[in-house]
Amino acid sequence: MLSAFGLHAEDWPQWRGPFFNGATEEKSQCIDFSPTKNVKWSTELSGPSGATPIILGNRVFISSVDEAKEQLLGVCLDRETGKVLWKKDLGSGYKVNNEGTKIAIGKRSNYSSPSPIADGNNVIFFFGNGDLVGLDLDGNEKWRKNIQKEYGDFCYQWTFSASPSLIDGKLLLPILQRDAQAHDRGDAKAGSYILCFNPDNGNLIWKQQRPSKAIVESLESYATIVPYERDGVKEFVVFGGDIVTAHEVATGKETWRWGTWNPNHEQQWWRTVPSPVIGNDTVLVCAPKKEPVYAVDLKATADAETMKGMIWNSDGNRDISSDVPTPLFYKDHFFVLNDLRKSISKMEAKTGKVLWTTKLPSSKKWRGSPTASDNKIFLLNHGGLVVIVDSNSGEILSNIEMGEKRDDNIRSSIPIVDNQLFIRTNNKIFCIEKSDKS
Repeated sequence: MLSAFGLHAEDWPQWRGPFFNGATEEKSQCIDFSPTKNVKWSTELSGPSGATPIILGNRVFISSVDEAKEQLLGVCLDRETGKVLWKKDLGSGYKVNNEGTKIAIGKRSNYSSPSPIADGNNVIFFFGNGDLVGLDLDGNEKWRKNIQKEYGDFCYQWTFSASPSLIDGKLLLPILQRDAQAHDRGDAKAGSYILCFNPDNGNLIWKQQRPSKAIVESLESYATIVPYERDGVKEFVVFGGDIVTAHEVATGKETWRWGTWNPNHEQQWWRTVPSPVIGNDTVLVCAPKKEPVYAVDLKATADAETMKGMIWNSDGNRDISSDVPTPLFYKDHFFVLNDLRKSISKMEAKTGKVLWTTKLPSSKKWRGSPTASDNKIFLLNHGGLVVIVDSNSGEILSNIEMGEKRDDNIRSSIPIVDNQLFIRTNNKIFCIEKSDKS
């Protein structure tokens, strides 16, 4: 399925990696490092961001901020040296937060939380204020637009932070939001919808409304779109509003709908943060706030009322839940990082059988989504602690402090390309590679 979408393992072109599942086929990653050991290079960043770096060929692209200059930044580094090839001020300053800060720096997130995305011709940055900017790989701006200006102000409780997706030559962005104002802001009549653009020029290809019976905050989703091919048709899956839906990539037409874990949509504060993950014709989605995860057969006829098509759920096992991190699919298994219980579990994709659960150290939160390669799971917490877990046994192999003493709110995942790891903290990005001397 993935090869049909032109995906390759040699890069990390979007925040969940080359296959949209957090995993790659690369081998021989270094697991013995520190801020000074086995560091190929490190580069200072001008400010924090929840965005994951993406890697395309010899370039590393990063969304960032400059708090002093109140700028939203797109940054490109040389992958070999870490040298800054270009840095662009990309934010329009559209809208401000309650304190009047142009880039909405807050305690939990900022406008630069969405991750960039790239193909062979374009790198695209999206920001929580609605700015969507397309550049060529040398940093020359090709087009820009602001989603709020064109389609109505966002209706979200928190700063919007879904990352865009590039699927089959199309740029996709979900706007799944409440149907009432939040904090006296937003266009309550806009509804939830999905946008599809031409990544070369920013022209709209289609806009698809995406209705749901959910109410208030349960309508809100911060999840990213993932691709899937069903019956020879290229589709994508989007998660939010108490349901999962599948749509044709070419037209946006809805083809499949499943849910809900929120009977009669009575719970109104169940916003969606984790993105769906697909493996073995199964889509795994996480109900919020200590609720179970659900595995659904993408080949089955789904039903939005009876939940027909569900293979299993984790009801009864409180370890198997995720409020924020997106699960990982790797070698026919799902790995669920439970941020509220600070543990990670390995599960059989087809049965939901739990093979192991590993408790994670540190008092800091674990909200960065896990990544995997070479039979290892890579985790990064709010304080910059990296934990590496053996994917077969659940044993912790490494426990490495990469953050600074007062670091918090580090939410990036760890991209893996060739034998390199890319670790982003609040103010630095490290390229980890085993040296000949170690």
